[in-house]
Amino acid sequence: MRIDEEQCIACELCVPYCPMGAIRMDNVAVIDQDECVDCGVCLRTGVCPVDCIIFEPAPWPRSLRAVFSDPTTEHKETGIAGRGTEEMKTNEVTGRFKRGWVGMGLEFGRPGTGTRFRDVDKASQALAKLGVQFEPKNPVTFLMEDVKTGKIKEEVLDEKVLSAIIECIFPIEKLEDILTAVKEVSKEVDTVFSVECINRAEPDGSFPLEKVLADLGIPHYINGKQNVGLGRPLAGGGN
Repeated sequence: MRIDEEQCIACELCVPYCPMGAIRMDNVAVIDQDECVDCGVCLRTGVCPVDCIIFEPAPWPRSLRAVFSDPTTEHKETGIAGRGTEEMKTNEVTGRFKRGWVGMGLEFGRPGTGTRFRDVDKASQALAKLGVQFEPKNPVTFLMEDVKTGKIKEEVLDEKVLSAIIECIFPIEKLEDILTAVKEVSKEVDTVFSVECINRAEPDGSFPLEKVLADLGIPHYINGKQNVGLGRPLAGGGN
């Protein structure tokens, strides 16, 4: 995003709309290009009375900022807009996660904070060392040099986005080690992130991962998101 300085009248109307706080006022509005994630919120609000806010497609690797931060922009690798993941809450429709396995999502960044891929890289490498399988259709996975190491391409590490999600699966027996590793990563990153875990309920209605979380003293919230499952269920009852 940039400001047409010749058009700007310094009205300050755009300033509160930037989710990253990247717009400041000098004689005219100024966008901090290092902090701007090219989400386009300032432009889409239509708040500028003289239309001086301009978006110009950026070259690689800065182009990643818009595709991860602007929900109207598609990832060319996945054909899906925004962060490009199929959220785990739809498991009763998609049947992606089987019994005995845990699906995990690590969601880095939030409006007001954002994240750089350098922090995402710390987590992906830590997870790879424990043998997780990264979701192949996740846009973060496309940024890895090698899914076996989880190493994200060096040239994108300093790019900042509104948020990014790592998705992976692993046998439930690895859950304790993986959550311990994630806790260690949290001490090294310069942003916030949330952890989402999913596993299939047993026939008696119990969830195996609950005991592991309880043993580790990790609070969990089963009602954080609810999905009514409108669609044709693909999840079989026995797996």
